[in-house]
Amino acid sequence: MNLKAIFAASALLAVSAPMISAQESNRGFYKDVFMDSGIRVTSRKDLPTARSLGYSMEAFISAPADFTIIDTILQNEVFAGSAVDENGHLLYPDGAPRFRVVYMNGGRATRHGRSLGEEGRQHYRDYIKAGGSYVGTCAGAYCASTGYEEHDTLAFQQYYIRIWPGWTEDTDLSTSETDMTVPKKSPLNKYYDWGNNKTIENVYHNGGCFGSERFSWPKGTEVLARFKTTGRKDVKAIVDGKPSIWAWKENGETGRVICCGSHPEGKVTGENFYLMRAMLEYAMEGNGAPRVKAALKDGESRLMDKMTHENAPEYTRIGDKQYHHYTYDVPKGCDSLVVKLESVKGWKNFDLYLYANSGDFAFSDNAWWRDVTLGVDKTLVIKAPKKGKLYISVFCDTTVEAEQTAYGEQYKGRLEVLNGVPYKITVNPKEETPAK
Repeated sequence: MNLKAIFAASALLAVSAPMISAQESNRGFYKDVFMDSGIRVTSRKDLPTARSLGYSMEAFISAPADFTIIDTILQNEVFAGSAVDENGHLLYPDGAPRFRVVYMNGGRATRHGRSLGEEGRQHYRDYIKAGGSYVGTCAGAYCASTGYEEHDTLAFQQYYIRIWPGWTEDTDLSTSETDMTVPKKSPLNKYYDWGNNKTIENVYHNGGCFGSERFSWPKGTEVLARFKTTGRKDVKAIVDGKPSIWAWKENGETGRVICCGSHPEGKVTGENFYLMRAMLEYAMEGNGAPRVKAALKDGESRLMDKMTHENAPEYTRIGDKQYHHYTYDVPKGCDSLVVKLESVKGWKNFDLYLYANSGDFAFSDNAWWRDVTLGVDKTLVIKAPKKGKLYISVFCDTTVEAEQTAYGEQYKGRLEVLNGVPYKITVNPKEETPAK
C-alpha cells in the first residue's frame, strides 16, 4: 500500500470507529496541576509528588523576598487576567476550570491574598464553583478559609480567598514537627496503608493552623487527619486531636478543597511524601462533573462566539484543550443525523475535533463517532442513531506553548486561544442531499 493510501485509510478510521485507549487523565483540562508560588508564599519550583504521579504541571513563581513590580504585573496576568487572557490562567473563557487542581504553598496567607487582588481572589472562587479542585498547605490552608479564631472570637479575613466556609486556628507552633493520625473512615486510606498504627510521624510544621470545630464546622467537611502530640515533649498539647487535614466539596458540580495545616509537600520519600500524594489524588477525584452547554435542536445553528467580558458563558468561545458538551434527543425511527461544525470568518486556522456518543459524555477515548481531521470545519454523519440522548462534544486541540522562565511557565505561540476560538454547530435529523 502506498503512503497516500495509508493516510486515506487512517482518516477513514478516525471518523468512523471508536478508539480503544486508556482513559484520559485530564479530560477537558489544559493540564493537571497549577502551583501557586506567588508573592509572599514559598517560591517553590517543583512539586515532586505531582511528578511522581505523572501529572502535567505549571506554576507561577515569585521572587522569594525581594519581589519587584514585575512580579506583581506577572502575577496579576496569571490570576486576574489581561487583554490577551481575560480570565487568567486558571479559567477558560467561559469560566470553566483550566487545571484539575491548584496547589497553594505555605507562607504569608494574608499578604498573598492581598497581593492577588479582589479579581484574582474571585477567580479562585469561580474556579472551585466551576469544578476545579484545590490543595493548600499552611498558608494555603489559612487562605482557603473564611477567617481565623482569635481570643475566642471569629476574625473575618477579607483577603482570604474563602473557598471553604469554615474557620482556622493558629497552632502556635513554629519550626517543629508533629505526628498525625489517619481516622478509620478517612478517604486518605483509599490510597495508602499508613501502617498498623495509622500514624504519620514527624510532619514538618511552621506556624500553620488547624480546622476549628469549636464555633462552626461546615456541613460536609471531612476530617482526613488529626494532630497527635501525646508523649511529645517538643509540641504543645493544645493541638492534640485537632483536625490537621480536612476536605470539603459543596456539591457534585464543584471542586474539592483540601487544607493541611502542616508541610508534607517538600518530601521526596516516606509517609510524608505519600501523604501529599494522597491529598493530590483525592483532590483530583473531587473534580466537578462535566456540564452540558445546551440541548441542540433540529436545524438550529448555535453560534459560540462570545468573549469572557460579555458574561454569556453558554455562548462563549472554546479554550485550549477544552471540551464543550451538548446533547440531542434522537427521535424514534431516525435514519441518520448530520452534525456540522463550522468555522467563523477569520478563525479557520485552528484544530477543533468533533465527537459523539450515545448515553454518555463524548471524549476522545470513548466516543463512537468522531472527526479528528485538521481544521475547524467538520461534517459527522451518524447512521441509524439509537433513540434517546446523544452526547456531542467539540474539542479544541490548538494550544499555547509554555516556556520555562524564572517566574514559571510563560505562554507564547497561539496566544489567541486563551480568549477562545469561535465556532458554529448544527444538528439535522437526516443526511443532507449535496447541491447539484
